[in-house]
Amino acid sequence: MSSEQTAVSIGDRRQAALLARFAASGYEPIDLPILGPASVFIDFSGEEIRSGLFLTSDDAGAELCLRPEYTIPLCRAYLGSDRAGRQASFAYCGPVFRSRPGHAAESVQSGIESYGRADIAAADAEILALSLEAAAAAGTAGLAIRVGDAGLVSRVFQALRLPESWQRRLRRGLDKGQTIDTIMNGAPSAIGDHSGVLAALTGTDQKGARALVEDLLSIAGIASVGGRSAAEIAERFLVQVANKASPAFADEQRHSLDRFLAIDGSLDDASAKLRAWAGETGLDLGDALDLFDDRINFMAACDIDMDALVFEASFGRNLDYYTGFVFEARRPGAVQEGDDVLIGGGRYDRLAEQLGSREPIAAVGASIWVDRLDDTSREGAIR
Repeated sequence: MSSEQTAVSIGDRRQAALLARFAASGYEPIDLPILGPASVFIDFSGEEIRSGLFLTSDDAGAELCLRPEYTIPLCRAYLGSDRAGRQASFAYCGPVFRSRPGHAAESVQSGIESYGRADIAAADAEILALSLEAAAAAGTAGLAIRVGDAGLVSRVFQALRLPESWQRRLRRGLDKGQTIDTIMNGAPSAIGDHSGVLAALTGTDQKGARALVEDLLSIAGIASVGGRSAAEIAERFLVQVANKASPAFADEQRHSLDRFLAIDGSLDDASAKLRAWAGETGLDLGDALDLFDDRINFMAACDIDMDALVFEASFGRNLDYYTGFVFEARRPGAVQEGDDVLIGGGRYDRLAEQLGSREPIAAVGASIWVDRLDDTSREGAIR
């Protein structure tokens, strides 16, 4: 057998092992179309994702792309089924497509998604435990796990009474791994005098404002400026509108926020630090911190090695739809960069509404980058 055939055989066995482990826990395998609307990914991740998509169009001119990930297409399929709104659990494994310099454009992704469960903390813990178990069954264990809580971060922003425009900027920056100083000082300056357009966009909803700018450029026959597309120019205008409309917040708020975002450590230590910080600042975070502690207890009950988990208050994943628990798993000692993530996921309770559901639907999931797994470790995160 050639080395290429051997690699394919190992890859097939890994995929089969992953799906078998998921199916044994009640997650139904599902196949999804490879081609779908590009707009849904751009709406959630911004125009910067466009350069990484493989784009085409249908006969009507609608922009399509090869799927860059599974969560959004799977949620759309769930909402279009007769199970929408009811509890359901799915597993998948197949190719995803993203153009990145120095990396293969096609890779294999496997994962699980759970919809409609009311036991939030238990569902979060199960997703983490099952994804780690599946990776171990496919040959990779002993991972270091970085944990965050997008829901807690949003709750803190609200409790500190930060302006909504700043909450959006901070969430977007933290999800990209930026420091608070970079976020606070990194607002792009306007080029030229666009005060008329900026004034017209103020108070307009984001999709409507983006459409207005793109329409104006289209009417003027402008497809791109300085290498930026009409959509990218529209996005830049929206950032400038937000920056101009953003009132500064007080030094006391900034000091409290700095202290919160600096909290890290083991989950038990982080819980104690979070409660101490909330008490010192006088903020009511009781239910959010109770959920945090409930999740810890369920994780321990799932036999996850708690020593492998580290909480970072500032940690977020670079996707706009996460609303609660988030995590990434890497090999111990790996640098904190996207390309060494083996498993990543979290809670996204608002995604269904954003995709057209009339009501929010609780949802949590995880993805495994199958091509990054190996057979070097059999011990560790799952006892």
